[in-house]
Amino acid sequence: MAKKVPEIPGSSLADIAFMLLIFFLVTTTMDVDSGLRRKLPQWVDPSELKDQNNEINERNIFVVLVNKNNDLLVEGDYEQIENLRERAKEFMANPYNAENLPEKEPMEVPYFGQVMVSKGVISLRNDLDTQYGTYLAVQNELVAAINELRDELAKQQFGKAYEDLDDDKQDAIRKIYPQKISEAEPKGKNI
Repeated sequence: MAKKVPEIPGSSLADIAFMLLIFFLVTTTMDVDSGLRRKLPQWVDPSELKDQNNEINERNIFVVLVNKNNDLLVEGDYEQIENLRERAKEFMANPYNAENLPEKEPMEVPYFGQVMVSKGVISLRNDLDTQYGTYLAVQNELVAAINELRDELAKQQFGKAYEDLDDDKQDAIRKIYPQKISEAEPKGKNI
């Protein structure tokens, strides 16, 4: 008579596999894609633009360059990403109407009356080899600068945070601090 080979009990094997599956599903982290939330401008027929003078005075442009080594060049000076927000805020607000910062033009704004509004535009250009994380960090700082200016104005004028205001008041503040960030096509060589 041949010796019988012992069997491994299979009844609890399905339970163990199910428990392992649940364990790995619960403990695994999923990478969330990071991106930029942007409202794109409406399309304009190029023939309509031919009659308009679209030149921007050089002092009204805040130039931000990011090279392939992820170095940040702001208005011709090397800068740390941590300082970008304050520099962008100063540029867009131009609180003392400095000659080296953007011009201002009078504008009638609801809830504020006649206000001097900056003509400033932020111009961002990066290299094709710029790391995506650096690009996002720069974008986030620029957007945060404008959001902080809006929030400070909302608290000063209405005593509330910008996001707590009704739509009409938010629109008025957006007229004073519009988000004018222009992105140039990335360059393939060092900037």
